Amino acid sequence: MGVVNVTPDSFSDGGRYADTDSAVAHGLRLLADGADLLDVGGESTRPGATRPLVSEELDRVVPVITELAEAGARVSVDTMRSEVASAALEAGASVVNDVSGGLADPDILRVVADSEATYVAMHWRAHADHMADFATYDGPGGVVGTVRDELAERAWAALSAGIAAERLVLDPGLGFAKRGDHNWELLAHLDALAGLGHPLLVGASRKSFLGRLLADEAGEPRPVDEREAAVVAISTVLAEVGVWGVRVHDVRSTRDAFRVVAALHAARQTTPRIGAR
Repeated sequence: MGVVNVTPDSFSDGGRYADTDSAVAHGLRLLADGADLLDVGGESTRPGATRPLVSEELDRVVPVITELAEAGARVSVDTMRSEVASAALEAGASVVNDVSGGLADPDILRVVADSEATYVAMHWRAHADHMADFATYDGPGGVVGTVRDELAERAWAALSAGIAAERLVLDPGLGFAKRGDHNWELLAHLDALAGLGHPLLVGASRKSFLGRLLADEAGEPRPVDEREAAVVAISTVLAEVGVWGVRVHDVRSTRDAFRVVAALHAARQTTPRIGAR
């Protein structure tokens, strides 16, 4: 899943693709680099971000989705709003990627249920401007058990609204109301979330916990645009465990890593085991 941020304030590339022409051109580059899905978003969810008006979000994403869909791309809309989801589906999107899992706007579940779109429900507790206040997981099972249970509730809500089980994908929500150690624990125990019975989407690309991991000797986090090797490493591991998708900013490097993984798997299947007769 290649990221197309049509925003002025996203943490990774805010402002670079804030107009329709540059966003479409960026999406087409990601498509050429091997993206299976383009995730178009008009609202930044970086920590502390404020929300745009509904009209602003619509103006940002609908023209971009229309052009990318007409160009043959499979498109996802990254939104928490039912109005935006509805307009995006009409414009040609086939996936609704809702970081709130239906909590920010429950009507989004009905919109998706009335369509044939895939729905991605992410683990979420609060909007970006105060989500850090909710990064506490002291109950039984810690962050893994709590995220599993809260995602199970969102899955139940989606299914109850009429979204077919085969069209439901879950996302652990790395960085959303979570500290760095929470993110690592979730990545290490994705099997617990996969046990809910739905495919997983994981978005670790360029996030701050990677910047802190790669900090210099003075403790200064690695800059956002210099974290790609770490993103590729995580994506490679995720490909091995079989997640449904990875949400990345640099599609080409991740696609290259996937080709390496695929080549190794093919070699294992065709090369005789040493000592075998």
